[in-house]
Amino acid sequence: MDEHCVIFITAGSKEEAEKLSRGMIEKKLAFCVNTVPGIQSTYHWEGKLHVDDEILLIAKTRQQKYGALENWVKQNHSYDVPEIISLPIQKGLPEYLKAIDDWVTS
Repeated sequence: MDEHCVIFITAGSKEEAEKLSRGMIEKKLAFCVNTVPGIQSTYHWEGKLHVDDEILLIAKTRQQKYGALENWVKQNHSYDVPEIISLPIQKGLPEYLKAIDDWVTS
């Protein structure tokens, strides 16, 4: 059942979030990308504590597309080390999972 996953990606601007979302869909790397504006990220990076306003992208795709999606995001993201985290979808509405399969083909 672990054929599908949800991938979290943060972006630093609305424009970048839109570019990444559209690109993942157009390239058939993801079926759906939700954009969650107005998150605040607190993290440690390069020896300092940072607090930044960001946008969270939540992409739904097939596990086998993770590598291609990760590579595409890294090439098109403004961050040197973007957040790209995948979690398996253990259960889901069968019709929704089929929609992922129909768009994000092998």
